[in-house]
Amino acid sequence: MKPTEILMHEHTIVLKMLEGAERLVQTFESTHQVDTGKVEKIIDFSRNFTDGCHHEKEERHLFSRLQERGMSKEQGPIAVMLHEHSVGRELIRSLEQALYDHKLGKIDAAGRITQFIRQYIELLRAHIAKENNVLFPMSGRYLTPKDQSSLERAFNELEERETGKGEHERFHRIAYEL
Repeated sequence: MKPTEILMHEHTIVLKMLEGAERLVQTFESTHQVDTGKVEKIIDFSRNFTDGCHHEKEERHLFSRLQERGMSKEQGPIAVMLHEHSVGRELIRSLEQALYDHKLGKIDAAGRITQFIRQYIELLRAHIAKENNVLFPMSGRYLTPKDQSSLERAFNELEERETGKGEHERFHRIAYEL
């Protein structure tokens, strides 16, 4: 499987989690009850799968290889993707703080939880569309067959060494549970 196909498959799992996050927000808004366990799962999934596994593959391996082949990091698709990864990390940090504040009983925290989840959903849906429809098709013009093979190996090694055995499957379960 080509590296971009691997990443696109991971996008389907992220989108599934976002569907669950959206239903969770709708439930918050109708019941005014925060399911802290589900918010914690969103944070776990976002930090460890979306960012720690998926974005790590992109930033450490795919983007680096594309830069080696002449794609700019300072402007264009890679610059946009890196910026959006950073914004996503900040939204998850803010969501975690809002959840902490909610557990302390701060009145405005539930509204902030909803706000940060909605912003994260919007960001990632647009981000995934850009990668799937712009960056990944462009990458085919930059990457050689040898690049494709080495990236696939690098992705597999990252999952084995850093994400951990069985973790990918755990994140799939979380996405479907949400």
